Amino acid sequence: MTGGTDLGADRARLAALDAALARLRTRYDILMNAFKFDEAKAVATDIEAGERERATLAAALPPLREPTPETPPYTVARRRRR
Repeated sequence: MTGGTDLGADRARLAALDAALARLRTRYDILMNAFKFDEAKAVATDIEAGERERATLAAALPPLREPTPETPPYTVARRRRR
């Protein structure tokens, strides 16, 4: 992320990379199960390159803020026993 880039655009790119990596991992699994090792090896190199790009981009982005719990998500009214 450079000084002038949009934080939202970088987060969108990170989400797109995650989706692309998920598709590549699925394709890799299918190729390995079909005993197409040469094609799977080519996909594995694409996965490694994508993971490096994702790690670089994720390291440049600030972490997402954790939501602060103010109250429990619900309250339960209790009746007194008679």
